[in-house]
Amino acid sequence: MKNILITGGAGFIGSHTAVELIEAGYGVIVADNLSNADTTCLEGVEKITGQKVPFYQIDCCKKEDLRKIFTENRIDGAIHFAAFKAVGESVEKPLMYYHNNLLSFITLLEVMVENNGGAVVFSSSATVYGQPDSLPVTEDTPRKPAESPYGNTKQICEDILMDAVKAHPCLKGVILRYFNPIGAHPSALIGELPRGVPNNLVPFITQTAARLREELRIFGNDYSTSDGTALRDYIDIVDLAAAHVSALERMTGHNPDGSCEVFNIGTGKPISVMELVEKFTEVNRVPVRYKITGRREGDVEAVWADTSRANKVLRWKASRSVEQTLANAWAWEKKLRGIN
Repeated sequence: MKNILITGGAGFIGSHTAVELIEAGYGVIVADNLSNADTTCLEGVEKITGQKVPFYQIDCCKKEDLRKIFTENRIDGAIHFAAFKAVGESVEKPLMYYHNNLLSFITLLEVMVENNGGAVVFSSSATVYGQPDSLPVTEDTPRKPAESPYGNTKQICEDILMDAVKAHPCLKGVILRYFNPIGAHPSALIGELPRGVPNNLVPFITQTAARLREELRIFGNDYSTSDGTALRDYIDIVDLAAAHVSALERMTGHNPDGSCEVFNIGTGKPISVMELVEKFTEVNRVPVRYKITGRREGDVEAVWADTSRANKVLRWKASRSVEQTLANAWAWEKKLRGIN
């Protein structure tokens, strides 16, 4: 059995990826400082899989903390999620984002090189494309200057991994550029659980539907889109998590030339913010009060993926409907809040 370290593994994407890895026969070790999560989702992972997951509450920026994990476990690869991820917050607190997002990844790679390397999957983002000149974006679409410090940290970390893989033959790397992960596990045992006010759209929708929030804020309705709201590529979290298993399988016996492959992970189907809100209401038969506000700094008008490379090379494809995804998100929120 291969053991995979998931940094930031107590969070939304990390916990769902842990489930997919365990179900695919991998051993999983989770590291998380719980700055934007708690152990709720890890408990859910164990209920879903029936397996106890080794957990280290550490700061991935601290080399000694990471070394302890490698000393106590055989690590064959790592998936790096340990990063701050709110576009708006990164504009307000750029130094915090640069310090955490860059240093945590550099430290992980350094410790991996000290311990004979392994496979590395980097959690990147569609933000690296900025506002593209043409849509959908392919992996060859030029990266534009980032619209936010968060997006810039993703670009820089991509470059760091590419350079590290070239310099250290013991490392193999895959970069997954996520579009907009939403939803929850069908069991309703794990889902998105942000601390404080949500920065992502769907947990804000579900919390508003659950009356934890007075109203949903929609940032801008004056974009050049069909209804004036921004267009995004919303992908089910379980589909996205499964892509990490495919990425690890891809690195088995691959990358002999020290290259680092890049894949878009999305659906290829754009949906506007307003369409998503209306679809949530339709699917779950619950109203969502909303208010249109001004555009949010750092946001782009429209971006969605061409996923043909991931479909062909990784043999992976998003399969879940947005209706199913939104139903799962609401089931998770209701279970969390004790709503019948």
